[in-house]
Amino acid sequence: MAKPMNYDKWKKIEVSDDEDDIHPNIDTPSLFRWRHQARIERREQRLEEQREHETKGKELVERRKTFNAKLKKLEDGGGDVSTLKGEKESLEKEERQWKEKDEEIKKTERLRPLDVDDLTHEGKSKTSINKKAVEERPKNMTEEEQAEYYKQFVEKHKANIKKYGMFRHYDDTQKFLEEHFELVCEETANYLVIWCIDLEMEEKHNLMEHVSHQTMIMQFILELSKSLKVDPRQCVRPFFTRMKTADEQYKQGFVDELQAFRERVQKRAKQKVEDALKQYEEVERQKRLGPGGLDPMEVMESLPKELQECFESRDVAQLQDVLAKMPRDEAAHHLDRCIKSGLWVPNAKDAEGDGDVETKSEEEENQDKVTQDIEKLQVE
Repeated sequence: MAKPMNYDKWKKIEVSDDEDDIHPNIDTPSLFRWRHQARIERREQRLEEQREHETKGKELVERRKTFNAKLKKLEDGGGDVSTLKGEKESLEKEERQWKEKDEEIKKTERLRPLDVDDLTHEGKSKTSINKKAVEERPKNMTEEEQAEYYKQFVEKHKANIKKYGMFRHYDDTQKFLEEHFELVCEETANYLVIWCIDLEMEEKHNLMEHVSHQTMIMQFILELSKSLKVDPRQCVRPFFTRMKTADEQYKQGFVDELQAFRERVQKRAKQKVEDALKQYEEVERQKRLGPGGLDPMEVMESLPKELQECFESRDVAQLQDVLAKMPRDEAAHHLDRCIKSGLWVPNAKDAEGDGDVETKSEEEENQDKVTQDIEKLQVE
């Protein structure tokens, strides 16, 4: 799972009522209620101003339509349009003032700190969760129970998790999560992280970057819920509202976290590929081990070049000649390792035989002689 994010990117979040220094003579529960009521009143005042502003905008639209109709009628009838000059200037002035006010409201809303009450309200709407329709995650599970729960969760929701991972736009993603609240949880985030690593290991870099964006959305929602100590499903709408209306600092914070996550995925995928390759090589090495537990490839590479040529050409006579020219201890050392690695099998014909008496070829006699020489070297 991705490392904890620096939530300073979200700027101020008003959740510190219970951490403020409060005079001991003040009734703390009452103070919390007063603060909560004050937030509600500020919010209602803000919404009322927005409603009045929207109403004013609609009125101006209607007045503009009426004015344009009057102007057209005068122009078509050859009337004096100058009679509408005063009305035109007044209307244009009000329209300019309305646009300035609209920009001011939008800017204020973008910069406004997210408070606790925003988690269940957005404008006139409220995030409603049907708890009966959403399976609650068991609490206080052991590691084994968590692993089993994750396995069952993925089996049940894998198709929808992958569908979520393929969305591109915020509106589509928000709509899908609000239709599938059961996906807003740690298990989904964990699966998405693993999926990203698998895609990177398969060298599907573009797809990994796409899914990683959706992974980071889920991570941000979960981190927001932890910070505010609420159900993560209550943070879906506030998160998307914030991302769609946020200033560049908010958006850049998300981009920075996303890039850091992708780098961690790439690093982890590279490590897993290296580990898998090492594991494969070790398995193959174990398969190659000779009767004495040595790797024939490693032994072969460690032999003097003239001995390597003997084994590569399978020339027993040449092997015998090379050994004879070597110091006795060195020859014994190399041949002992060849036997333990399986490069040289003493009395190979006897081991393969079924008891029948056969005439030995010259090569087989040479092999027997080399074996006898080895035994002598080992004894001596």
